[in-house]
Amino acid sequence: MAGNLQIMSTLAVELAFKRDVLPSWEKLGVPAHVQWSPTTVLVDDIRRGKRADVLIIIREQLDQLEVQGIIQTGTVTPIAQARFGLGIRAGTQHPKIASSGDFLNTIRNARSTAYSLSGASGIHLSKILRDRGMQDVLDRGTPIQAGYTAEKVVSGEADLAVQQISELMMVDGIEVVGPFPDELQQPTDFAAAIFAGAANSANARAFLDHLQSAQAQQAYRNGGLTSLVAETAA
Repeated sequence: MAGNLQIMSTLAVELAFKRDVLPSWEKLGVPAHVQWSPTTVLVDDIRRGKRADVLIIIREQLDQLEVQGIIQTGTVTPIAQARFGLGIRAGTQHPKIASSGDFLNTIRNARSTAYSLSGASGIHLSKILRDRGMQDVLDRGTPIQAGYTAEKVVSGEADLAVQQISELMMVDGIEVVGPFPDELQQPTDFAAAIFAGAANSANARAFLDHLQSAQAQQAYRNGGLTSLVAETAA
């Protein structure tokens, strides 16, 4: 529909967006429709020809799309950083994960750990475990193709859930134990940009400005993210 803003976005910012960023944007009179998917799924969709007005994904992937001419040159806008974390059913005892040894022992001793096959968190966890000869832990894990791993903990299919902290926070009945220890952590930077040939380029530009507002920065922090706006646009 003319005037509607079409957005393709990573799951990592969904909590911040649904709580605050999108409601405050739509008060300006421009409805937004969002496709929520992992970065890898969104990039695959783009390769198959899908387009929107705004794209929000991992910064590295966005930079590549800009070089390829899929994204308007000069519109890449850093917004937030996410960290991988561990989630458990609310009310259960928190395991030790402060050190890499504690973290790996917790994963090893769990009945099953839910992880995403297409998300950055699951890809990173798989590499950590395979590099340490822990393929058996993956084999008894609970993989999902996309979506929220913590749902598998709520359903009882897994004891632990690995995902971006902001994504773990999306699921009711889950508590975040904490982030991966520093030596196993891999912070993920997310950015937004405008598609080349966007049907609503003017609204898209206004939306990128909205994503850099003080209100949006607070929404990122409240949604389990670190704002990247201050160092680039303050």
